[in-house]
Amino acid sequence: MANAYTNNEVWQVCLNRIKEQTPQNEFAKWFEPIHPISFDGTNLRLMVPNASYVTHIQENYMKIFAQAIMQMYGRQTRLLYSVPSSEDKTTVSENADMTSISRHVAQTDTSNIMNPFAIPGVRRLRIDPQLNSKYTFSTHVEGECNRLARSAGMTVALSPGSNPFNPLYIYGGSGLGKTHIVQAIGHEVRERHPELQVLYVSTNKFQAQFQTAYKNGEINDFIRFYQMVDVLIIDDIQELTGKAGTQNAFFNIFNHLQLAGKQIILTSDKPPVELKDIEQRLLTRFKWGLSAQIDIPDYPTKLKIIRSKAEGMGVNLNEEVVTYLADNISANIREIEGALLSLKANAQYLNRRISTSLAKDVLKAYVHVSQKEISVNRITEIVCEYFDIDPKDFNSQKRTREVAQARQVAMYLAKQHTKLPLASIGSAIGGRNHATVLHSCKSVSNIMETDKTFKAQIEEIEKLIAKG
Repeated sequence: MANAYTNNEVWQVCLNRIKEQTPQNEFAKWFEPIHPISFDGTNLRLMVPNASYVTHIQENYMKIFAQAIMQMYGRQTRLLYSVPSSEDKTTVSENADMTSISRHVAQTDTSNIMNPFAIPGVRRLRIDPQLNSKYTFSTHVEGECNRLARSAGMTVALSPGSNPFNPLYIYGGSGLGKTHIVQAIGHEVRERHPELQVLYVSTNKFQAQFQTAYKNGEINDFIRFYQMVDVLIIDDIQELTGKAGTQNAFFNIFNHLQLAGKQIILTSDKPPVELKDIEQRLLTRFKWGLSAQIDIPDYPTKLKIIRSKAEGMGVNLNEEVVTYLADNISANIREIEGALLSLKANAQYLNRRISTSLAKDVLKAYVHVSQKEISVNRITEIVCEYFDIDPKDFNSQKRTREVAQARQVAMYLAKQHTKLPLASIGSAIGGRNHATVLHSCKSVSNIMETDKTFKAQIEEIEKLIAKG
């Protein structure tokens, strides 16, 4: 078993197994200071600080210690201890051979670039899921913009692999919360199904691991490891674009997991149909389950996000500041977090009171603050200018297709970007009623789902609104 995993990596796995079965203080005192020196396939040589470590372990933890070593290093392992002498040399005491146990490995780290494979002969693995403790459903703000993805995610967490949403493909723009939802699914699965192995990995990390495996001639081990995962979460799958070798490896992993009834969860910045330079056989499989879009949060949801993020960061905001932030910052969650962190730093280190004035100063550095208040009139001006509609025609009873659609777009954008009730929006746009505004918003949403050009136009207008 003389390979790259026989020293520090495999020894770390042994320690992790022992740690699970020993008190924390005992583990820190008696096991953490032990370091592997060498392993030749039979003799495992360990460095211990002094002979008392050997005595204490043999008298109190030999069964646990021996079991972990045999599981990792094999049935004929002979354990040797090396103790530093005062002359900085080593003296060696030998321990008897240990009875064999079927070998298996506990994988604990995928955070570095080294490929996180199990070594040959693996039976069962334990892996660090690589989940951020902050990204749970309890800290996630639900809104119309993400309700489908969140609801589908909860369904997946209840019965991973045994639901219609496999794969679950969640897509949307950067900073809208895709990673939060998929990691929340991972946490929920671990809570409800602790026996299942969950792993979150970005596509870039997956690609780096593949390249290392290819370089070392370990592609089969790489694929084998991922085929052992019960719930595999791959973030930013669009990064597979143009990487034929990695796509082929992922195809084999995907097929195996599907046939084995395992759950696959993917995120992307675009729907499967818009992915480029990815093999058709993969694109077809991406469409097998559910594709759920996360949209830009509407104004009420944005308010909830700001309040939730502020509470999580320990930032005390009054409603005036919350409203100012919502009016002048985009719905990109990373921008919201950045602005809140800056507010907190100013209050904490410069002893400044968190006020609208401070928020205004902060946003100048972090985001583009609107020069004009986002109002229905401002939205109307931008829509008329964009579609080259005469404002007089826009506010008249004229019902040509162009004018009617411009009014619908303005109503939709007013609902997204102002706090006004639907009746007030209708009153400001041609004296329409609540029902007309609701119908217009639904019509625009439906067209955006089927017409990519129209959707792009709406997104361009929203950028103009954000710029003021």
